[in-house]
Amino acid sequence: MHKMKWLYPGMRVKRWLALLVLGVFLVATGLVVLWNTPLLSLYEEKILFLVETWKPNPIILGILLMMIGAVAISFGIRNGIRSVVEAIHPADVPNLVEHVYKSRNLQKGLHIVTIGGGTGLSTMLRGLKEYSSNVTAIVTVADDGGSSGRIREDLGILPPGDIRNTLVALADTEPLMEELFQYRFAWGEGLKGHSFGNLFIAAMTDITGDFEESIRAFSKVLAVRGKVLPSTLDSVRIGAIYEDGSTMMGESLLPQKNRKIKQVFLEPKDTKALPEAIQAILQADVVVVGPGSLYTSIIPNLLIPGFAEALAETSALRIYVCNVMTQPGETDGYTASDHVRALLGHVNRRDVLDYVIVNQALISDAQAKKYALEGAHPVLVDSDKLQQLGVQVHQGDLLDHLALVRHDSEKLAAEIMLLASAHGKHKNGERAV
Repeated sequence: MHKMKWLYPGMRVKRWLALLVLGVFLVATGLVVLWNTPLLSLYEEKILFLVETWKPNPIILGILLMMIGAVAISFGIRNGIRSVVEAIHPADVPNLVEHVYKSRNLQKGLHIVTIGGGTGLSTMLRGLKEYSSNVTAIVTVADDGGSSGRIREDLGILPPGDIRNTLVALADTEPLMEELFQYRFAWGEGLKGHSFGNLFIAAMTDITGDFEESIRAFSKVLAVRGKVLPSTLDSVRIGAIYEDGSTMMGESLLPQKNRKIKQVFLEPKDTKALPEAIQAILQADVVVVGPGSLYTSIIPNLLIPGFAEALAETSALRIYVCNVMTQPGETDGYTASDHVRALLGHVNRRDVLDYVIVNQALISDAQAKKYALEGAHPVLVDSDKLQQLGVQVHQGDLLDHLALVRHDSEKLAAEIMLLASAHGKHKNGERAV
C-alpha cells in the first residue's frame, strides 16, 4: 500500500515514470522494426504490417525509434531521481554528490575510541569526525557542578554536561541547531544557568526512562557522526586525597589552591563499567585518552573496573594526549611525565599506553603572562622521563594560536591519524573532503 503512494498527486514522479515506460515501449518497437520479425505477440505482427504498408526504411525507422526511446528512458530516470532527491536533499548541503562521497568515505574510517570529558575532548572530536564516522566517545559522568550538578541533584539523573558537549562536537548539523543546544539561560527563575541541551537530555531521560536512550535521541536530532557513551550508568562521585592527608568529595571541589592532589578515587568503589564502552575499546583501531582535566575528566573513567584491563588487552594503538597548559589546583607544576605517571599510577599498570602526544609550539609572551596570572603555565615536555615510563613521544605544533591557549582540533586530529597510519591503522588513509 505504501508503494502506491508514489502515484499520489503532488509526488512529481508519475510523469517521469510514464516517460520511462514510453521509452521502453519505443525501444522495444524499434527492435521489432529493425529485426523485422515478430518475437512475442500480436503487437509485433501489427507493427510489421504497418511497416510493410508504409514501406519506410526499416533500419532507419528502427534506429530512430530506439534513439527516441533511449532519450525518453534517460530523461525519465534522470528527472525521476532528481524529483526524489529534491524532496529529501538536506537544506544545508550545497552539493549532494560531495556530501554522499564524504559520508561514504567516513563510513570506511578507522574505529576510534576516545576517553575523557570536558572541553579538551570536545575540541579533539571536532577534528576526528572529519576522518571517520566510526568514533566512539566515552565520557565521564562524575560532574557535580553548574547546570549538570543541579540537574543531577534535583532530578536524580546522571550529569548531562560533558555528554552534551561531546554530542555537539560530533554533530553534523546546522550551526543554529548547535547554538540552540549550547544555549545557556541568563534569566528566569529556576532556568538561569541551565543549558538548553542539558534540559533536553533530562527531559528525554524522563520520557524514555533511560539515560542511554536519551543520548540516542539527542544523537538523531544533531545527526551525530559516531557514538557517545557514558563510562558508567551508576551515580558515581569522585573524591581526592591530598599530599597533606586531607580529603575532599565532589568533582567541582577537587581543585584547591595550595593543596596538591595525591590520589583520586570513586564512590561507590564497585562502579560498573558500561559493557558497550568496554567492547568499543576492545574492538577499536585507535584509542585516545584525553586531552582534558587529568584528575577530574580522564582518570575517573580509568578507575572504573574493566577499563584498564580493556586498554591492556586491546590491539588498538593507545595514545594519551597531554594538556598544553597546567591547571591551577589540579596539575600545578606538572611536566608531561608527571601527567603520564599519575595516570599509570592510578591504574597500577604500565601496559595501557603506547604513545603520548605533546605540543612543541611556543605560546606568545602575552599569553604566558595572562595565564601566569591565573596560575597556569605551559606543560614542560621531558621526553627522557616519558620514555622511561614506557611510552613513546610524538611532538608537534598543536596550538590554534588564538587568544586562548588550547589544542587546534584539525592539527591534533591530523597528528593522531599520522600515528595511526604509521602503525598500519589506515582503513581510509585520507581525510574526507
